[in-house]
Amino acid sequence: MQSITLGKTGLEITPVSFGAFKLGRNQGIKYPQSYDLPSDAETERILNRVLDLGVGLIDTAPAYGLSEERIGQFVSHRRDEFCLSTKTGETFLNGESHYDYSAEGTRLSVERSLRRLRTEVLDLVLVHSNGRDICIQEQTDVVPTLQRLKEQGKIRAIGFSGKQVAGAQLALHWADVLMIEYHIGDSSHSQIIEEAQSRGIGVLVKKGLASGHLAAQEAIRFVLGNRFVDSMVIGGINTDHLAANCHIANGLFGQYAA
Repeated sequence: MQSITLGKTGLEITPVSFGAFKLGRNQGIKYPQSYDLPSDAETERILNRVLDLGVGLIDTAPAYGLSEERIGQFVSHRRDEFCLSTKTGETFLNGESHYDYSAEGTRLSVERSLRRLRTEVLDLVLVHSNGRDICIQEQTDVVPTLQRLKEQGKIRAIGFSGKQVAGAQLALHWADVLMIEYHIGDSSHSQIIEEAQSRGIGVLVKKGLASGHLAAQEAIRFVLGNRFVDSMVIGGINTDHLAANCHIANGLFGQYAA
């Protein structure tokens, strides 16, 4: 796939990124159909196929169950082939989400992710919002703690994965990257996406398929048709579907180049 730079981070990614939620968690989901977690052998095949397709970023989180551990186990030997994005603030235990945005909780979360992912540095760490976007940024220690961890070289770029337009607007003052929900049925963040790019802040789109409720071709064309979007994070465990999605994205960028 075509390589692009994520904002001013210097990170080289691709228009389609891989969301690794389904590799580790199948509880508390918003997808239209239930699914079984893939076996270890299936997970190894999926992750290596993702990289063989040329996908440049894998996105995970502590809240994605076994996802981080499985990425570390099965593709850490190919670490120089992809950018690695994870999150802090949310964990998922015994069927429930738990949130911690304290300085200590943030440091422990990052250290745990480094161990699970079997890497010396995390390319991107995003704050995983519980919906209280402004409160998290103004009344907790998560942002300054991530800034210090970035200064220490444990993280290359930091950002915010929120739910509110006002929260994304506030994050423009400190984030290197924003992860924003944006799709045909919800374009409320359009102005924020454009403003982020004007400031050199990278834009990753989450839920571009509305958690599997939208047809892939139309949804991908809508999201990547916005020239201010850097990459669309697409999850799943069917690599044939992922290959088809990459083909759609490649065709779009071929049109732009022409």
